Amino acid sequence: MWTVKVVGLGVVALSISVELLGWLLRRLRPGRILNEVLFFPSEMACVEHIFTPSLPHSCLCPLPHGVETSFSLLLQYILSASSSLDLCVFAFSNMDLSRAVLALHSRGVTIRVLSDKDYVAITGSQIGVLRKAGICVRCDVGSVYMHHKFAVVDSRLLITGSLNWTLQAVQGNMENILITEEPKLVQPFVKEFHRLWARNDPAQRHL
Repeated sequence: MWTVKVVGLGVVALSISVELLGWLLRRLRPGRILNEVLFFPSEMACVEHIFTPSLPHSCLCPLPHGVETSFSLLLQYILSASSSLDLCVFAFSNMDLSRAVLALHSRGVTIRVLSDKDYVAITGSQIGVLRKAGICVRCDVGSVYMHHKFAVVDSRLLITGSLNWTLQAVQGNMENILITEEPKLVQPFVKEFHRLWARNDPAQRHL
């Protein structure tokens, strides 16, 4: 039974990976550096087809289907990761975003998550879910809030802005996200993540 479940998850993850690769290639033109801005609140629409592209008509929920929204685009950019995802976010309670991160983990993408120490214990936080799944999570132990909201995909694509990874932010707040491959913008965030990750290494706290 477990073998069947594992194989099934692998097939779903591979299906998502192939579908998202095609989507990203269609979105990019040769020689073009990706720069895109998304605004929220996002229109409410079903996103099940993003997670199960091989079964595009499997969801029977009452939400609109096949609609491209700011949130569906955000999910697709996250799921386009092929090797790594570094996530630095203050509040993380959105279950679809958690599902996307878990899907990446299931297909072998290296994931590191850094969050604020005071937020992780709040009811609804997905940080514990990610940690339980085996994803490497660290909590910032500084004296001020770790209030960043950014992700770096494959060390080349930056997702940053005002949006916390919560349902309220996605559906109920005026928020913004910048998505870019511009190296001069991406690399400072790569460097900042590495700095914060090293600073919050539990093995170094008692040295």
